[in-house]
Amino acid sequence: MTEVDAAITAAFRTEWARLVATLIGGLGDWDLAEECAQEAFALAWRTWPRDGVPERPGAWLLTAARRRAVDRLRRERVGAGKLRELARAAIPDAGEAVSGTGIPDDRLRLIFTCCHPALAFEAQVALALRTLTGLTTGEIARAFGVPEPTMAKRLVRAKQKIRDAGIPYRVPPAHLLPERTNAVLGVIYLLFNEGYLAAAGPDLQRPDLAAEARRLAALVVELMPHDPEAGGLNALVLLQQSRAATRTLNGVLVPLEEQDRGRWDRELIAAGLAELRRTARRDRLGPYRLQAMIVACHVTAAGPEQTDWARIAELYDMVWARIPSPTVAVNRAIAVAMRSGPEAGLELLDTVVAPAGSEVARQVTATRADLLRRLGRDDRAAIEYRAALDLTANDAERDYLRRRLAEVEG
Repeated sequence: MTEVDAAITAAFRTEWARLVATLIGGLGDWDLAEECAQEAFALAWRTWPRDGVPERPGAWLLTAARRRAVDRLRRERVGAGKLRELARAAIPDAGEAVSGTGIPDDRLRLIFTCCHPALAFEAQVALALRTLTGLTTGEIARAFGVPEPTMAKRLVRAKQKIRDAGIPYRVPPAHLLPERTNAVLGVIYLLFNEGYLAAAGPDLQRPDLAAEARRLAALVVELMPHDPEAGGLNALVLLQQSRAATRTLNGVLVPLEEQDRGRWDRELIAAGLAELRRTARRDRLGPYRLQAMIVACHVTAAGPEQTDWARIAELYDMVWARIPSPTVAVNRAIAVAMRSGPEAGLELLDTVVAPAGSEVARQVTATRADLLRRLGRDDRAAIEYRAALDLTANDAERDYLRRRLAEVEG
């Protein structure tokens, strides 16, 4: 990869969400905003190798996208008001635009717009992920365990509903925040998960998305300081991210029990534990606070042998009671296996319903392989590791699975 290629790739990761959010705010047209953003990046691929990487890539891309939008609207001979608005608008510096609530971010407005209660919950989350991350429709479909055409139709319908219903592009007033809180937190949670464990690509993690999720989680706490689940999510993100630097070695995934705990980020751990203590004064104990408490058990343990797996299994039982999702079921099975032995974990794992080819199927298969390896059933473990490799699109995770496969085959 050339330096220019690397610069454009980095610009996509850091600028896509800001670019699309700003364009949607000015145009009020989801599809046009995404198309103009894509055309701006296509122009960068053509011109940056010749002219050099601009000093402010984000500003260059926004200018290019605005020009594309003006050209498109002019050709269609519609949108005079939109043209005037684009003509008046200056290119904002990062964090310059401020919403009516005082929260300085177009992307937060975008999330709240996507999470309008007029939209179905899954459509809210899928649309926000598509717009904020630049993930393909196929990648989002995989995360939801549905066929790509189904997800494509879901996204189209959501955009149409926003347009037809005239849903405003804004952070709603305080009295309307609670009806969108669950969806907004869900979007940030999934955004962080994609940053923490990328669905596909050469790297295990996408630090840009993880950092974006951290920033948005902190903004939501600023917006809703008394919401216990907003604080719980903020704590969860901080505590999980504290281990980021130790999760790979030479590009290969490093499992939790093998990570160098001396390199965990103590400042993030302290901040996450402080946020968890702050939320402990609230009554509602929801899934984000519970998951933060689980991660706190890991990051405060002196070593793998000192981890309180009985407490972690108990907490996962509580998460499962609130969100009986397949992913929670897999993690609960792992905790039970660590507390009571691999056989107990396998029994729980066998009850998980995983659609063929889905992300949950990958989790179930890889976990089953690991538990069989721990039991010494190498032949069966090898079969499961091969199946997990077929379901895994992340290179770092594939390298880890190959290593484990070699161990049980050897």
